[in-house]
Amino acid sequence: MAGYEGFCSGFGWWWIIPLLMIAFCFLMMRRRRGSAWCGFGSLGADSHHINSSDSLMDILNKRYALGEINKEEYEEKKRDLRQGN
Repeated sequence: MAGYEGFCSGFGWWWIIPLLMIAFCFLMMRRRRGSAWCGFGSLGADSHHINSSDSLMDILNKRYALGEINKEEYEEKKRDLRQGN
């Protein structure tokens, strides 16, 4: 009966604390990564990536904003895109 007395005095719920800690750690890691685990994650986390539906001008603007190309290359490619239309 000692186990039953421990349960009644509040010591029977000790296992909830580790479960809460695991859940808290899982949520913090998922939030920090900003990417999906098993399909879950924040929407828009990959907004700086180039999508296949982006227009050529959108891609050029993103590349310039991310620092992948310099101003001269950006202006040259922008002129080329405008001439092609």
